[in-house]
Amino acid sequence: MKLGAVLPTSEINADPAAIRDYAQAADVLGYDHLVLFDHVVGENPKNRPEGRGGIDFSDKFHEPFVLFGFLAGLTERIKLSTGILILPQRQTALVAKQAAEADALSGGRLRLGVGVGWNRIEFEALGAEFEGRGRRMEEQVAVLRALWTEELVTFGGNWHTINNVGLNPMPVQRPIPIWFGGHADAVLERIGRLGDGWIISPNSVGPEHVASKIERIRAVAREAGRDPASIGIETWVRLEERPIEAWFEEVRKWQATGVEEIALNTQRSGCASVADHIAALERCKEVFDSI
Repeated sequence: MKLGAVLPTSEINADPAAIRDYAQAADVLGYDHLVLFDHVVGENPKNRPEGRGGIDFSDKFHEPFVLFGFLAGLTERIKLSTGILILPQRQTALVAKQAAEADALSGGRLRLGVGVGWNRIEFEALGAEFEGRGRRMEEQVAVLRALWTEELVTFGGNWHTINNVGLNPMPVQRPIPIWFGGHADAVLERIGRLGDGWIISPNSVGPEHVASKIERIRAVAREAGRDPASIGIETWVRLEERPIEAWFEEVRKWQATGVEEIALNTQRSGCASVADHIAALERCKEVFDSI
């Protein structure tokens, strides 16, 4: 099992030195990858209908490709992963360009986690259609992989018209791995047919419900002529304000389901500074290595 870390951007804010220190500490400690969550805009909660959740404008989210370009030059071996990028609200060719650049600058360390998103207001702000976003994302994945692997691309689809164009520079990884977030049946089938991995949100699916979903992914993969073992499985686990042994026990529960990668989330665990977050990285890595 591999151990990653969620960048605690909501608690270390936009301080470049703090972000650098955290990323470099995770790199040196041997963490496999850094996970970054994605939202472009947040709404004013005063305008939100009662009972509806959402992303507040006060919630801090860094732009993934800009931040990964920053981290590419500050780290040496740790992978950089979006967990997840809301792909259908973004222009596909531009995402291909940004991802290729981040992958090239990092020496081939980018993993692109994508999902359909759920926040209609964010789609509206970006001028993107909310309906049909799942089908549109499947076409986006085909376009991304073509642009990352072919010198010149011609593509005609329901949402994309590309006439004999190419990216330069190209990514180191050809193609960049694409993992999917979500847990609906359509998502599981999409992962089995198209995905390099599944990113599980523990806010939506607990370890007691995961085994049957993993088997569904693997069954679809076999039907599509793919090797089910080639599809990775990841989730994240909050440290929270609890004994580290409790965190460790939760990790073991996920491991028993077939999850292969765990990302440590130190947010909301009582850390008051980046030094506290780094100390939590050190403690958890020591415990994790005892598995």
